[in-house]
Amino acid sequence: MAGIDQQTTPEPQRGMGRFTTAAAFIAAVAAIVAAATIWLLVTDPVTMAVAIESGEVTPLVRQLADLLYEALKGLLGYL
Repeated sequence: MAGIDQQTTPEPQRGMGRFTTAAAFIAAVAAIVAAATIWLLVTDPVTMAVAIESGEVTPLVRQLADLLYEALKGLLGYL
């Protein structure tokens, strides 16, 4: 098929790289948040209990954000 331009023919695998990258990024973020939540449950169960009992997630989100910030600050300290 000499008359068909190879660059204009769509490849079925072309978008899979982007999809795989996005899926891996979302999975990594979900794993980090899950690990931080478990760590917070183990290290500060009172905040978790209050958040669950009252239905207010602000203290929980604040503690998770602080935990992730401290972890990132510690990792960047090695660089």
